[in-house]
Amino acid sequence: MRGPHNIIRLVRTLATLERSGAIGVVLEAMDAPPRLRLAARVLGWPFKWLGLKGDPALPPATRALTALGPAYIKFGQILSTRPDIVGDELALQLKYLQDKLPPFPVEVAKRMVAEELALPVDQMFSEFSEPVAAASIAQVHRARLVDTGQEVAVKVLRPGIERAFRKDIDAFYFAARVIETLSPASRRLHPMEVIRHFEGVVMGELDLRLESAAAAEFAANTEKDEGFQVPAPIWHLSSRQVMTMGWAEGVSMADNLAIDAAGHDRTLLGARVLQLFLQHALRDGYFHADMHQGNLKVAASGNIIAYDFGIMGRLDEYTRRVYAEILFGFIRKDYRRVAEVHFEAGYVPADRDIDEFARALRVVGEPIFGMDASRISMARLLSYLFEVTEKFGMETRTELILLQRTMVVVEGVARGLDPHINIWQVARPIVESYIAQNVGPRALLRDLGKTMRVLARFGPKLPGMVESRLIRQTEPAPAPRPVLHPVIWMGLGGGFVALGVALGSLL
Repeated sequence: MRGPHNIIRLVRTLATLERSGAIGVVLEAMDAPPRLRLAARVLGWPFKWLGLKGDPALPPATRALTALGPAYIKFGQILSTRPDIVGDELALQLKYLQDKLPPFPVEVAKRMVAEELALPVDQMFSEFSEPVAAASIAQVHRARLVDTGQEVAVKVLRPGIERAFRKDIDAFYFAARVIETLSPASRRLHPMEVIRHFEGVVMGELDLRLESAAAAEFAANTEKDEGFQVPAPIWHLSSRQVMTMGWAEGVSMADNLAIDAAGHDRTLLGARVLQLFLQHALRDGYFHADMHQGNLKVAASGNIIAYDFGIMGRLDEYTRRVYAEILFGFIRKDYRRVAEVHFEAGYVPADRDIDEFARALRVVGEPIFGMDASRISMARLLSYLFEVTEKFGMETRTELILLQRTMVVVEGVARGLDPHINIWQVARPIVESYIAQNVGPRALLRDLGKTMRVLARFGPKLPGMVESRLIRQTEPAPAPRPVLHPVIWMGLGGGFVALGVALGSLL
């Protein structure tokens, strides 16, 4: 319930940020207005002693979020993908959040597996290891199937994790509403939408059936991609809290020495990982949005193996075309066309000057293209692009931010394999191929065909739909119900906390 009781969680969060020294870092990174800074310090500083201490060896923001628990760790990781909100420096700090916690006992995991799948563990698995990986939401065990002898990975959610996350997410919503109230300028960044995005990501990870479905869809989309493979989920041994899939045997993408020892070509792997990501984003509109080295391996065959499908990105067809045209325009240095695409898509308000915007884009592109191949960065270009579009009134678009974040990660993986990779040269054939198939006369005819099919399906209903819409337009809008202002809730909550502390000291 997103009510005033969340003020207590908010106070403890702010107290922890105060105690760890993170409050100033966070407020400065977000360029918080005076009213928001005052409210944060008033609610945090008096109760600093209630805050969690955390690990002094960690940077302040990382220290605070790690101390506050799994939901805050996960939220910090999501915020690390939003430099538009927290700034580049804090985003870099949050990027290194360790999504690792002590594992829970294997006996607990076995009991959960047996309860979820309604069978004793030894009837399903002839082997079931201690945890081989433990994160904030789940942990993984290596096992072997009784009936086939196949090696599998069994992912098990942490006990009680869903309830804990829901409580913290409710507090996040309350905090977002307070921020929007105290800082009207923050509404451009859509704090409530950011929390909704976070909730969607986390709730998806907390239902392992959805991750199994994501793995199955991703595997189907990429089945014919040369040099790429996805472990298949085993549906009859998967449920809401347990996911079983084929074991991914290979060398970690982060271990260059092992990759070299296995005889793999790192230059080829670096180009392949980048091209595969672009293919998945543009061709399928469905991409692995957590494609860091820890979720990638190199098989003995040289294939890239992807796993952990808790965070996936999806782009509709129109957004894919816009993204491809923007990239293609930069590749060709056609800044006027890049500007036109932004206006056509409605990303930049129509009342802005398109020629001025094109000049600003040239300022973004030319310095980057003047670099040598080893320094050319698509991720840096996208980052600068968002800075420019912000100045021209572009509102935050969550799907593009997720795409940008994944692009940054994938580019880092590619450069880790081949420091001299020319990102644009590798990306060009993928983008050009997509443009050739989806922009131009052939694409126009295909779009017209789709439109006609839709109209044909809904043709008999169109008159009734238009009539009902017109009737609704003539009806008076209902009066909004009064809602108690969040600042009032904050004041009341702060008073209750102070009263509780005072009573506690008397007792």
